[in-house]
Amino acid sequence: MSADEDELFDEDIESFDEDDLDDLDDDDDDFIEDATDDEIDLVVAAYREDGEPVVVPMALELANDLDELITQLRRLPGDGGVVGAVSINSEFFVLVRVRGRNVEVLLSDALAALEWPLAHDVADFLGVDVEDEDDDDDSDYLGDIEMFADVGIEEMDMEAIVDESNDGNSEDAVAMVFDQLKFGAQYRRALQQAGGNR
Repeated sequence: MSADEDELFDEDIESFDEDDLDDLDDDDDDFIEDATDDEIDLVVAAYREDGEPVVVPMALELANDLDELITQLRRLPGDGGVVGAVSINSEFFVLVRVRGRNVEVLLSDALAALEWPLAHDVADFLGVDVEDEDDDDDSDYLGDIEMFADVGIEEMDMEAIVDESNDGNSEDAVAMVFDQLKFGAQYRRALQQAGGNR
């Protein structure tokens, strides 16, 4: 290689210093890791088939991907739509109601979007940019708090259920929802079945 070629080659190389490595580390810090199987409390779907209540456990990996959760809920044969519920680490829950093309979602704790992929997906779905506020210990919910108003769970009732979840009882909060939707017995059987499959 000639001296001129050496010079040209050297000019085309961009230096890679420690600052570049620091930038890569910062990018890694922004990445939200998936919830592990041990951190996922439940993933279930509820619907009525020929008027009878049905609750089935769903794949745990759906607790990390809202789009895929919605896709799988659409495949279930609900007479009037399907409800999906996810609880993670006893900290928060996500409810999804799918009726035809209509999709409603509720995230019990907005700040969960900073730590968990599913919650982050919900914020994206709703077009909400969640920011960490260190001085705010109480996080609001995100989404359709009146998603079950047509079947008897009014806004005030759902807010009480969200409060239960924010006290570290997200599994109990989901149970309250299913009890009020008249799926309570089927819900508990589905949880037993899911526990036996782990």
